[in-house]
Amino acid sequence: MSTERLVDACRSLEADVLALQEIDRFQARSGCVDQTAAVAEGMGAAAWRFEPALVGEPGATWRAAGDGDGAGEPGYGVGLVSRLPVRAWHVVRLRAAKVRAPVAVPGGRGRFILLPDEPRVALAAEVESPYGPLAVATTHLSFVPGWNLAQLRRVTRHLAALGLPCVLLGDLNVPGRLPARATGWRALARARTFPGASPSMQLDHALGHGLLPVVRAVSTPELALSDHRALVLEFL
Repeated sequence: MSTERLVDACRSLEADVLALQEIDRFQARSGCVDQTAAVAEGMGAAAWRFEPALVGEPGATWRAAGDGDGAGEPGYGVGLVSRLPVRAWHVVRLRAAKVRAPVAVPGGRGRFILLPDEPRVALAAEVESPYGPLAVATTHLSFVPGWNLAQLRRVTRHLAALGLPCVLLGDLNVPGRLPARATGWRALARARTFPGASPSMQLDHALGHGLLPVVRAVSTPELALSDHRALVLEFL
């Protein structure tokens, strides 16, 4: 995937706050660029941040990232890009499960492989929105059933403690209505997002907590650079 294609796709969403998952920094496979920084520049963002879940090369040699860790090293994780001013950032680190889990082989006609889990991370920004201060967070949770729900509960507890209205966006690897039921947060969008070409389930979610504006519209545009649909919310 070229950086230009990534930037063009992200810019096409016209988002005030963009939540990125499975994003690279200085990885050879993506041209050794900081993808979040490139997207931020292309969007003319006021603020942005990349937060690695791991430092090193996914699938090869890596270690779990720590706070302030590996700033000049290759990383893989999540990012937030905001056209709105950001007054504070928050990070929640999530341990990997100790078990392997079955993952479907793309094009494998029902074949699965057992893969070890990786550490995950959630990143939140306190933004100055037209509706007042608001926390917006992004995460990409484990594919291990049950473990991802435990991670989700930890993230939502941390975000709720900020005392602000909050929107959590991301690939939660949990289908349907389970995220809302497991956390008590509101589902702000119900839409199938995976697989991208012909979505049959919702793995990508927008959860809300606190006094939030009304969601006027939800869309799921297909982007050529992902096997998930984008999930776009427009507030009144």
